[in-house]
Amino acid sequence: MIRSRIFSLCLVALTAPAPAYAANPGDPTWPCVQRKVETLSPGLMWPHPINEAPLREAIAADAADLAAKLEQRRVDLDEAKTLIAQFVTEHPDVTQAEMGQMFLHIFDRINRDRRALIAGIGKYAQKQIALSDRIDEARISMNDLTAATPPDRDAINSLQQQIAWDERVFQDRSRSLTYVCETPVLLEQRLYAIAQLLLSEVPQ
Repeated sequence: MIRSRIFSLCLVALTAPAPAYAANPGDPTWPCVQRKVETLSPGLMWPHPINEAPLREAIAADAADLAAKLEQRRVDLDEAKTLIAQFVTEHPDVTQAEMGQMFLHIFDRINRDRRALIAGIGKYAQKQIALSDRIDEARISMNDLTAATPPDRDAINSLQQQIAWDERVFQDRSRSLTYVCETPVLLEQRLYAIAQLLLSEVPQ
């Protein structure tokens, strides 16, 4: 009953899941329709070997500045493409390998944020389960009070108000998962898109 409430409400809230993801049976407390993937691999997005050595001094500062901008979700992909093109114009000798080093830096930052978000979603789900337990326990108590002779009307009314409030909070939180559960997917899609933009601007 407890699990059925939390997951039925979450499924109602998540009306637009990403097609590449599916429910994860390995973690019954995971509240999202999207499959739980905690760690990504840069090799799935960047098709070439990546050298983890520091960038050469001539481009290091500008490359770090570019990477810092591309990490930000408020920088849309059109703006990202323009920023990358400007960087290549200013550094026409940049190599594919150096682009890969920049991508790795961006990947590490976004992947770290994504892991923290997934951990936060897990904690959020645990709070929902605890609230669901509280609602169930209150309903049992209310049934006991109703069956008593005479019933304690004041206590029953107090529990009814508590249950109504807790269920409202539970449902509001569940609806907010629509955005929260999509965010790890959006971050993964952003990483892939940035990789493609960097590759497309590699000087020939």
